[in-house]
Amino acid sequence: MGERQRDTAEGGESVGGFYAKAILEPIYRQAQEQLLAPMNAVNKAHLIMLAEQGVIGDDGARAVAAALLGLDLEKLGTNRYTGRFEDLFFEVEHELAEAAGEAAGNLHLARSRNDMGIAVYRIALREKLLRTLDAGLELRRRLTEFAGKHVGTVMLGYTHTQQAQPTTMAHYALAVSDSLARDFRRLRAAYANCNRSSMGAAALTGSGFAIDRFRVAELLGFGGVIDNTYDAVSGADYVAEAASAASLAAVNLGRFVQELLLWSTQEFAAIRAADPFVQISSIMPQKRNPVSIEHARSLLSSCAGDAATVSTMIHNTPFGDIVDTEDDLQPYAWRSLRTLETVYRLLARIIATLEVNERALRSRAEASFATATELADTLVRREGVTFRAAHGIVSRLVRAAAAEGLTVRELTPERLNAASEAEIGRTVRLTADELAEALDPAHFVAVRKLRGGPSPSEAERALREQEERWDNEEAWLEREKELQSGRAADLDAILTAWLQPRG
Repeated sequence: MGERQRDTAEGGESVGGFYAKAILEPIYRQAQEQLLAPMNAVNKAHLIMLAEQGVIGDDGARAVAAALLGLDLEKLGTNRYTGRFEDLFFEVEHELAEAAGEAAGNLHLARSRNDMGIAVYRIALREKLLRTLDAGLELRRRLTEFAGKHVGTVMLGYTHTQQAQPTTMAHYALAVSDSLARDFRRLRAAYANCNRSSMGAAALTGSGFAIDRFRVAELLGFGGVIDNTYDAVSGADYVAEAASAASLAAVNLGRFVQELLLWSTQEFAAIRAADPFVQISSIMPQKRNPVSIEHARSLLSSCAGDAATVSTMIHNTPFGDIVDTEDDLQPYAWRSLRTLETVYRLLARIIATLEVNERALRSRAEASFATATELADTLVRREGVTFRAAHGIVSRLVRAAAAEGLTVRELTPERLNAASEAEIGRTVRLTADELAEALDPAHFVAVRKLRGGPSPSEAERALREQEERWDNEEAWLEREKELQSGRAADLDAILTAWLQPRG
């Protein structure tokens, strides 16, 4: 069963030879690399359940258990594709039959390649999701550590690519970290939906045998079963969800990476990547090219592209057996997650060693008119004018200063009063010290104590809460990794116990 026909066409070429070479052989190699261990686990779990349910007898179960434990996985994982078997599943089935004899034929009771294939793919995908989640946590940890060092690093924030208002490097980094936390939650949700067992659905209607779907799910470390057996073999949204979560994470992170590149320019002079992450020019001795960040940017684009391919391939696929389509589309999801994981880990190392030009950032903030909002707010508080009137006064002041080529440090109460007279018909009472305070970037930051703002006290609160969330998520991730990593040993322990002499 599963052996391919060897009919020969005119001219000596094997019938379907090109199909085998172009399609079946790559799928076979892919299964060797990615699916052999999950396939072996599914075989073991299904056998254990069949025996526990009394669907197969003890002697047959022990014979198949011995065959499963004796499989040469290294050989199966390195065999050359010969075309004798349609795919790796049938080759493994053949090896089991050779070792266990007729008893191996009952291993396929109450299952199909449909439910088995989906389970195998879900196991493979959940492992990749766990690695990506782990890498995402690593980057968030480095970002929060970075933020903790820069609670007092005043810098300009930008809107519409223009200087907007003073903030801090910590405030910015915490914003990026919050975005990463949402990406983590989306990837974790994708993991939860992926981590459901299709086993027991068989081809699509289940089985008339008294099997226990929940027991197989438990043995394989799944969080539950896909309730409807038709949905179990037809639903492809679990892989699309994982790809979509990866795509959005790549888009979000790409925006941050783009700013890192901007900040690395000599004109901006905000950050400096450590030597291991830059390359020199072959002709220009002065160059420090931040190529690691450039690679991160392009890799994130490829991550989003691979993820988009997954959705495109699923689109208009009939709502039925999806296994054969998954052979082609799963690698795109895997590559998308692997790329995201790689960039997460790369950026974590870049951030951990990043130098910040605090003096330049503060000087730029102090020389700008970005504190104008606080001056308008101060007029509202001190003078009782409406914000719209205060906005008009300060706008007129800034326009006049710009026209005369004045810096923010050259603004005086007299100039403010001239703007006020022209705007509202009267002067205001701000002293030189009060005006200087209203225009000070550090003061601007300090008074913005509302939740989520940039003030040092609020940044410290946000850091504590982010670290607490990080600790909780890491604890969940470690539990899940431990659960999955121990399943193979648990299955082997059950089968090995069956083979012990009975006293």
